[in-house]
Amino acid sequence: MPELGWIIAGLLLIGVLALLWLLRRSAAQSRDQLASWERRSRDDVANIRQSAQVAANSLREDAERMLAQAQERAKESLEDIERRRQEMEASLANQRAELREARAAQERRESRLHEREDRVAADAEGLAARAQNMEAQRAQLRAQRDELTAEQEHIASELERLAGLSLEEAKAEVVAEAERQAKLTATSLARDIEATAKREADRLARKIVVTAIQRVASEQTNESVVSSVDLPSDDMKGRIIGREGRNIRAFEQITGVNVLIDDTPESVLLSSFDPVRREIARLTLSDLVADGRIHPARIEEVHERSERRIHERIERAAEDALTEVGIVDLHPDLIPTVGALAYRTSYGQNVLRHLVECAHLAGVMAAELGLDVATCKRAAFLHDIGKALTHEIEGPHALIGAELLRKHGEHPDIVHAVEAHHNEVEPHTVEAVLVQAADAISGSRPGARRESLEAYVERMENLEHIATSHQGVVRAYAMQAGREVRVMVAPEVVDDSGAHVLARDIAAEVEKNLSYPGQIRITVVRESRATETAH
Repeated sequence: MPELGWIIAGLLLIGVLALLWLLRRSAAQSRDQLASWERRSRDDVANIRQSAQVAANSLREDAERMLAQAQERAKESLEDIERRRQEMEASLANQRAELREARAAQERRESRLHEREDRVAADAEGLAARAQNMEAQRAQLRAQRDELTAEQEHIASELERLAGLSLEEAKAEVVAEAERQAKLTATSLARDIEATAKREADRLARKIVVTAIQRVASEQTNESVVSSVDLPSDDMKGRIIGREGRNIRAFEQITGVNVLIDDTPESVLLSSFDPVRREIARLTLSDLVADGRIHPARIEEVHERSERRIHERIERAAEDALTEVGIVDLHPDLIPTVGALAYRTSYGQNVLRHLVECAHLAGVMAAELGLDVATCKRAAFLHDIGKALTHEIEGPHALIGAELLRKHGEHPDIVHAVEAHHNEVEPHTVEAVLVQAADAISGSRPGARRESLEAYVERMENLEHIATSHQGVVRAYAMQAGREVRVMVAPEVVDDSGAHVLARDIAAEVEKNLSYPGQIRITVVRESRATETAH
């Protein structure tokens, strides 16, 4: 046990010694750190003193510079004040000199006024003497006038006695002879002027018309009621016809266009009098051929898409035509109506191109005559806009177009020119007459119109109008150059027996109202569909 006590005492001693050693080491480190902090503090103080010295030097230099600038500005201000004082003194000296000159001029004017008053007084005395002389002369002239009057009366009485006429009768004869001679001269002069004016007017009118025709390049009428569609191979013709003719019947029923499939290699023909309908059918068939899927449901889908594309083309055609003639402020509601004229013809002449041509002609003639070119071109461009609505509204297209323009806020002069271009209304403005002239030039030039196509189109439209006027008819298409009318009816409105009655009624009305060569077959199509969806 004594050994254990010694051991513990030795361990305690060692621990105390170790603790003392650690404390001494920590104190030495603290002294070193404190010395380092003192050195760092002395360095910071030295840096701060140096920065303060630099800042003080900079502030002192700035203060000296600002003081120098202030002294310079003060010196300049003093110089400016001195200069202004000298200028004011010079100005006051000039004003004093001007006042002295004005006072001297006033004195001179007063002296001249006194002199003028003296002259006026002398002139007044002279005028009084002259007035007395003139009164004496006037009395002398009155006496002479009385003597001349008496002598004139004596001479007149002697002349009346010798001529056997009174003075009034002689005056009347002289005046009558003068009037007769004046009338003869005036009549002859008026006849010469009128003849010259007519010759000049005819010459000028021919010159203006010829100039307008020469300056406007016009296209020839291309009369066509058939469109061709190219096929990748002749095998496509069988797919267009379909099983037992199902596809071709559906295509003709949906589009209202005849499909002509003959021996022509790799092409089929589409026939219709309506160019819009024919173009929609051409786009439909082209898309079907390119896609390769041809069946009735697909035909309906593509036909609807083609109709939308044609409507877009109609608007684009209107915008192009308006840009060509320089019209930028047409009412937006009128643009589709104008574009629809791109697919209408008048005696074979495209109506929209006819309007553009008339606008150019009217503009050239208006420029030659010194009229408002923009107004004349606008009136000529819009004069046939009513033709786009003749299938919807009864009446002359001139009055229909004028009423349409009036509703959309066109100028009264434009409206009058439109309604008067076929003399439904008597023209009373130069613009209206100019529109008539432009319309006549465009329609009568060689190659502009063909009567046969217009009559053919009118007969087709009448056939379709008669068919669609009956109740229950959904669509009607004149086909086979007018030898067949295909009528589609609503199955819920017209039953099978009613379809036969409807065919007889349409045929009787066609026989009564139209004249045509050969025979016309009326085909009424009643189709029922049942559609269900499998889930």
